[in-house]
Amino acid sequence: MNLYASLLRTGVPAAVGWLVAVALRHGLDLDATAVSGVLIPAVIFAYYGVFRFAEEHVSPRFGWLLGYARPPKYEDTQLSLPRT
Repeated sequence: MNLYASLLRTGVPAAVGWLVAVALRHGLDLDATAVSGVLIPAVIFAYYGVFRFAEEHVSPRFGWLLGYARPPKYEDTQLSLPRT
């Protein structure tokens, strides 16, 4: 389930970032290179940051806007380095 949650919580902000950037492209008259190189990653980062912060500090319900209501939980496995 953690793999599913992590993939979903990565894919949803990416899709939203792409949609917002494409919509802004039409309103701002930007070329495709500017949209794909700068605007899409910036929107993805902002979208994820805002809703992850809201999920952590306001209400866990904001997690649904990232595609899954809870962040993935990872097992704490301590791996030791080989000694030489």
